[in-house]
Amino acid sequence: MTDYGILAMVELARDGGILSAQRLSDRIHVETPTVSKVLKLLAQAGLVTSSRGANGGYRVARSAGDINVAEVIAAIEGPIAMTECSVEQGLCSVEHSCTMRSNWQRISLAVARALQNVSLAEMSMPMRFGPGALRIATLGTAEKRV
Repeated sequence: MTDYGILAMVELARDGGILSAQRLSDRIHVETPTVSKVLKLLAQAGLVTSSRGANGGYRVARSAGDINVAEVIAAIEGPIAMTECSVEQGLCSVEHSCTMRSNWQRISLAVARALQNVSLAEMSMPMRFGPGALRIATLGTAEKRV
């Protein structure tokens, strides 16, 4: 659902006007019921506004440069965290003996900060990479070029 939320937000920001759930669904090639569900969550989070009527629909609440990916993810999924214990105590059965919680919190914070630094405006522009510009390390294998 999160990737659909980002797709929807980028398209709404790119359009700049009001789009119905059906029209947005057609543009991003996602089923209308799914788009409607995502738009409801985004509206509850204050990221989109809605208007009723024959010309009604949804639009972004702020400019694309002022909305970051972390906000969209949080609207759909809740707090950004690598593990449940990163957000709230008492959710893990081994919490009392675990020494990893602070490290998971540190990792979750780093991920959240990285996502906060990417705006919808940036998401709407494809990145251009030359050969070897971005490498992803995978477990048990050599680095893989993307």
